[in-house]
Amino acid sequence: MFSWLANAWRVPELRRRVLFTALILGLYRLGSWMPAPGVDSSKIQGFFSGGGRGSTILGLLSLFSGGALSRFAIFALGIMPYVTASIILQLLTVVVPKLEALQKEGESGTAKINQYTRYLTVALAAGQSAGYAYLFQRQGVLSANPGRFVLIVITLTAGTTLLMYMGELITKRGVGNGISLLIFASILSSAPTGVLAWVNGGPTEKLFFPIIALGIVVAVVFVQEGQRRIPIQYAKRIVGRRQVAGGSTYMPLRVNMAGVIPVIFAAAVMAFFPTLAQFIPSTQGLVNKYFLPTNLTYLLLEAMLIVIFTYFYTAVQFNPVDQADNLRKHGGYVPGIRPGPPTAQYLDRVLTRLTLPGALYLAIVAVAPSIFIRYGGFQQATSRALGGTSVLIVVGVALDTMRQMESQMMMRHYEGFLK
Repeated sequence: MFSWLANAWRVPELRRRVLFTALILGLYRLGSWMPAPGVDSSKIQGFFSGGGRGSTILGLLSLFSGGALSRFAIFALGIMPYVTASIILQLLTVVVPKLEALQKEGESGTAKINQYTRYLTVALAAGQSAGYAYLFQRQGVLSANPGRFVLIVITLTAGTTLLMYMGELITKRGVGNGISLLIFASILSSAPTGVLAWVNGGPTEKLFFPIIALGIVVAVVFVQEGQRRIPIQYAKRIVGRRQVAGGSTYMPLRVNMAGVIPVIFAAAVMAFFPTLAQFIPSTQGLVNKYFLPTNLTYLLLEAMLIVIFTYFYTAVQFNPVDQADNLRKHGGYVPGIRPGPPTAQYLDRVLTRLTLPGALYLAIVAVAPSIFIRYGGFQQATSRALGGTSVLIVVGVALDTMRQMESQMMMRHYEGFLK
């Protein structure tokens, strides 16, 4: 691996891309420590440390922003409004015929959808920043007159817009997917807190947590790389005056085609009730009884939502009917299966069976930290920073980035390490 990194550093273009990515990520982390105008970061941090941070959606969003939300910095919203806008647009392409037609137009249609995504990102960022400012003001940790309130909203919205631009710059001029790398850097920034909590933990936590964390990483890599290969055969075709010989290939269907999106959806839904309790104190007793992350009812309901969202998002990402039509148009077929509707039914049946282990895997990985906190005596900081959703996102982004660097190296005849 070290020889591969040395070879990668010797390539001028790849070296420039890596340095540019590191520079953008460094600027992102710098902005995560700069508070918004008129904000007392110490009061906000006190609210997070003593206000049930792990039991609300604020804890998850602060993790994805690298702790910037707990300081109410200019990048407090992180890149999550853009991720939410992208998910919303992807879902709308299924139900809105105009967006579906744009998606099939190629690069011009994709550019138009990306433009809509940016507009929706700005609107979501403005709404979220106003909501956070109102919440913190209601909790007494933020004092702002109307003018300062508007200034905070504008600052946070501009910060998210700048992050969106920085992510696109990384994608074009750096290494890997820019948006994913921003989330990757945010989660990694909380790793030292988790390591410190592990060092200060009890003997059981010190002994078993590294073994459990390593097992989760191995499971994430194994499932993320797992795929079912559907054999595809292409018939001979006449192109012009030449006869093109047919060939055989395969269609890879990943076990976890939905990625980490179902976990984010389920966490957002389950965090609605604890967040609502902060605005309606009379519901606090009911929420503490059933909807805290360590309660068995909460864990079962979260796991069920993850399974449902996994099937839903996989259906949005992969359309068996469109795939079967594309195969028929290009002269391809699955051996033993007739082209057209029978192929679509076969792909749908295989994908339905394949999605079940992927959905169960996501549910287990997501609820594992809460189980360790309740039954294993682990500290919340350790399990949240170094387990579950955090490991899932970090390992997934790392694998995708390594694949892109691998392809860059193979183009220059260097041997990589993803063998």
